[in-house]
Parts: sequence; C-alpha cells; structure tokens
Amino acid sequence: MTAILISLSSFGAAEVRRHGQAWFARLAADAGADGIEVRGELLVGGDRELAAIADAAGPLQRVYSSADGLWRADGTLDADALDRAAAAATRLGAPRMKMSIGGWSHASTASFDTLRDRLTTTNVELVIENDQTSTAGTLTALERFFADAAGHGLGLGMTFDIGNWHWQGECPLQAAASLAAHVRYVHCKGVQRQAQRWVAVPLADSAAPWRAVLRALPAAMPWAIEYPLVGDDLLEVTRTQIDLLRRVARSLP
Repeated sequence: MTAILISLSSFGAAEVRRHGQAWFARLAADAGADGIEVRGELLVGGDRELAAIADAAGPLQRVYSSADGLWRADGTLDADALDRAAAAATRLGAPRMKMSIGGWSHASTASFDTLRDRLTTTNVELVIENDQTSTAGTLTALERFFADAAGHGLGLGMTFDIGNWHWQGECPLQAAASLAAHVRYVHCKGVQRQAQRWVAVPLADSAAPWRAVLRALPAAMPWAIEYPLVGDDLLEVTRTQIDLLRRVARSLP
C-alpha cells in the first residue's frame, strides 16, 4: 500500500514558523497521514525543535528535507551541507534525507568518491530531488547526473516532484519515462499557470496530467503532499487530501 506523507511546508511557511513543525506533525498524525517530511528551511529551534518533532511524530514515517544544494554554484561538493543534513536527519530519526544536486556539472564527477565516503558514515539514505532551477531541475541535468553517478558505482535514488518540471518547461511524463528506475519517493504537486508564473495547487485543481504521471512511476513508492493545505478546518482539509491520494493510489494499476 502506498504510504501518504505530508511535506510540512504545505501548511505555509509563515504558519509553520509561527506554530512550529511539531504542532503540524501532530496535526498530520491526527489527519491520518502515514508520515511527514520535515523542512530544514523552516526550522527555528535547532536541535531542540528536531527533538520535539521526533517526539510529536511518534510512529509516523519521517523524511528530512534540506534546502541546500549538494554541490555549490562552482561545482564543488558542499560536504558541510551534506553533513548538516545527515546530522539533522539522524536527530529526527529520519532514515531518508532529500537534497537537490545544486550546481553539479559533469566536471563535478571527481567528487563522487568523497560523497560515497561521506554516505558510508551515516545510516541515512540520500535521495535527489528535481527542483525548480535550470541546473537541478531539467531532464538533461538529472539524466546526466544519474548516469555519471551510476558510472562511478554510486546508486542514488530520486525524489520525483511531479510539479517542479513545469518551472523549467519540461514534460513530467517524459521525465517519468526516463527516470522511473531511480524513483524512491514522490512529491505530489499540482500546478497552474497564473500571471506568467507557475504556482502549486492541489492535485484536483492541476492543469497537468498528474494521474498519468503517477501511473508511469513505480508502484508502492511513498507519496508526499506538497501543495497548499489551507482552510478554516485545517484538520478536515488535510484529511480530505490524504483520502484523495489514497483513492488515487488504489485506482492505479
């Protein structure tokens, strides 16, 4: 059965910083989610907050998301960012952490050995996300990255964000066909084009072929809601969206 998680950023950055991610972790649990994705960029209390979130999450699955790119703009590996993410994930009790490739290029492949050495010192799995940038959010960049990583014996998984491809004019169906073998985790994000920009929306309101994209990805991978969850009855809104994704998952072959 597909596990349904909630990226805590879905509740809005201002509200999450005001209430804290532990508060929203409890709300996610009450709404029936199977897990949460904790956002590093929204932490305000450091290790103390991570401990509080871990306590609030109880039996929920946990993923830690770092906003830092794995490689700097000059193409050098940001080992400090990787170590910070791994340490935060460990404190959270999260077996998986998510990062983008940042400024990686083919010239960065020499740093794969350092990355492998760093990853062997932690029990946290690293998954690579397609973000909304030209260096880390295009199909060409991700295809080259995973091919080069595999050529160096580094088998990394992927967080496939079904909405982010639109920011770089990419086709999510083409991306799914090319990258499905790497996918370990899926961000479910609807999109609409508004005032010359893309915005994230609930799947049911999306202009993109989200059902076809999900069908093209491996079955039984965990899905995370990563679109705005807002409303007067936030618990009910969250529960409704979780139930929607569960119905979608059951309907796919």
